[in-house]
Amino acid sequence: MAEVGLIAPDARVELLEGVIIDMMPIGPLHGGAVKQLSNSLFQPTNGRWVVSTQDPLHLGPKSEPVPDLMLLRPREDFYATSHPVAADVFLIVEVAASSLERDREDKLPIYAKAGIVEVWIVNLPEQQIEIYRKPNPAGYTTVQIARVTDEVSPLLLPEISFPVARLVCRPR
Repeated sequence: MAEVGLIAPDARVELLEGVIIDMMPIGPLHGGAVKQLSNSLFQPTNGRWVVSTQDPLHLGPKSEPVPDLMLLRPREDFYATSHPVAADVFLIVEVAASSLERDREDKLPIYAKAGIVEVWIVNLPEQQIEIYRKPNPAGYTTVQIARVTDEVSPLLLPEISFPVARLVCRPR
């Protein structure tokens, strides 16, 4: 859209079901949480996945959301020639400080409809992770809540796990 002049090149927007949505400004709490998550998810990669931070995900002509984090299948070009698509995604992570309603109501249905196997919403106010699995066109059929005493593992990468406390707790 920016390439053809429909929006400013530096606009923070995402396309959800054909609607251009202004993205909320990134505050320090949200930005810090994304950085902390990115570092945590990157450390055990060993080339098995690519960590993508706040980059577009192409889900067809009407939807190109910008998840906070994605774990993607490795690709030689690191997605320099095209944005990732649903089949490239191991895991989507949305960080929610003030965007919880938008993530749940607007983005989750789009991810489910596209067949994204797993989405985590890192709910910073509640210090928990909402884990959504088993997508179908109507939404996700399983939801699990992981609390600070739990560990979580992506469904498609079960050999790794992360302590929830490390992913949701505010830095001191």
